Amino acid sequence: MAVGATAAKLHLSSAAARRPSLLHFAAVAVLCSLSYLFGIWHHGGFSAGSAAGGATSSSVSIATAVSCASPALTTAPSSPPAGPLDFAAHHTAEGMESEAALRQRRYEACPAKYSEYTPCEDVERSLRFPRDRLVYRERHCPADGERLRCLVPAPRGYRNPFPWPASRDVAWPAQIRGQFQSEFGEQQSEISGMALASFAGVGSFQSLLRLSGQRVFVSVNGSHPEQKAIEAVARSLCWKKIKEAGDIAIWQKPTNHIHCKAIHKVSKSIPFCSNQNPDAAWYDKMEACITRLPEVSDLKEVAGGALKKWPERLTAVPPRIASGSIEGVTEEMFVEDTELWKKRVGHYKSVIAQLGQKGRYRNLLDMNAKFGGFAAALVNDPLWVMNMVPTVGNSTTLGAIYERGLIGSYQDWCEGMSTYPRTYDLIHADSLFTLYNGRCEADNILLEMDRILRPEGTVIIRDDVDMLVKIKSITDGMRWNSQIVDHEDGPLVREKLLLAVKTYWTLDDSKQ
Repeated sequence: MAVGATAAKLHLSSAAARRPSLLHFAAVAVLCSLSYLFGIWHHGGFSAGSAAGGATSSSVSIATAVSCASPALTTAPSSPPAGPLDFAAHHTAEGMESEAALRQRRYEACPAKYSEYTPCEDVERSLRFPRDRLVYRERHCPADGERLRCLVPAPRGYRNPFPWPASRDVAWPAQIRGQFQSEFGEQQSEISGMALASFAGVGSFQSLLRLSGQRVFVSVNGSHPEQKAIEAVARSLCWKKIKEAGDIAIWQKPTNHIHCKAIHKVSKSIPFCSNQNPDAAWYDKMEACITRLPEVSDLKEVAGGALKKWPERLTAVPPRIASGSIEGVTEEMFVEDTELWKKRVGHYKSVIAQLGQKGRYRNLLDMNAKFGGFAAALVNDPLWVMNMVPTVGNSTTLGAIYERGLIGSYQDWCEGMSTYPRTYDLIHADSLFTLYNGRCEADNILLEMDRILRPEGTVIIRDDVDMLVKIKSITDGMRWNSQIVDHEDGPLVREKLLLAVKTYWTLDDSKQ
């Protein structure tokens, strides 16, 4: 009896164990079915529009529904997504402009009179300023209420330049204005002489020239009194005359100021500048003084450090970095930056085939150059890069760019750049919009980029993905074709690239 009771008890226990299993299976099946039906309804499967649409809506709904089958992974190809990947935020904080509103904004073409517009050198605005000391010819940028909120158009008949090097010798007739076309050849040499003979300009060369062997040519067109005046200024700057032939003299800037200081103690001519930061140049008032050179202990020592010959100086650590003159920058950081930009430029050429084509791009702009690594990585290509160092953040690297043998300048990108419309073939901006976030509106910077970029020019913007989504929503209304692509290290990196091309249009079709 005990054995039978035990068997019966075991039998009952086994049956009881099976019942919850069957109930559990039934519950899971019901929940999966409900989930599947809800997914179809959510994608419009039960709407009248879906029924009218036929099989298309059904296939999309099925393709996007979650299967209740076995969770095992498969390698079967999936259906393509219904649309492009959407990085945009679908909710915003109160008071912020939504991404949808930005997408709907469209920038119209400016009137025809602005086809050659340069914001901070506008002739009409300059007439408001005093003529004393030629103040009216300085940079005078428009206030926020005066900014153009439109696209500066290319003039009627504009055509893109010939590829380099043909563009050095020929140009389209419509792009050479009137009398300038016939008189330029006759005036070219005269203009060069006038620029170098300018009495006020002689002193300004002092702060631009490097040391140890760099020279300036001064032409006075045979004017003897003027020649003596220029020589007096040159000597007061401690320049040394190397050679003179006819109306041309070659002067050399000293390698240090040991002798110069001794001379000025006696002559008391042009004083040394009191400003302790000789690199201060953005809206810094010019003074009638000599820019101080770094201190040296020996007469033969080159102030600031000697430079290597080209092309070694391009990749050698600049003396400013080697001496620790740039705060927070080490030699290791410079070397790593150089190698990083070689890798990045290689990636650019893989995603922008035209960048590797000789003659396709000639004038390039790097809006946030840092050490000039982008330009250095392109040294073997037949192009040149203008390296701009923003005046916000760490703006002390421009001197290192010069010491590498590259060209550059300061720029506050909340203002217009002092260059003509359609100057550049390609514009590169690395983390620029993150740098200026909260300082000025992104669309102001983008409209300025559009002004200085020629039709069919290319833009490369490297930044955080959230920032790029905002930028793309603006550029979509600026007649740019753009797309966001992954970082060179793969899709898991938040930093992405926005690649854009400015479409070709002129005043003839500006209203289309």
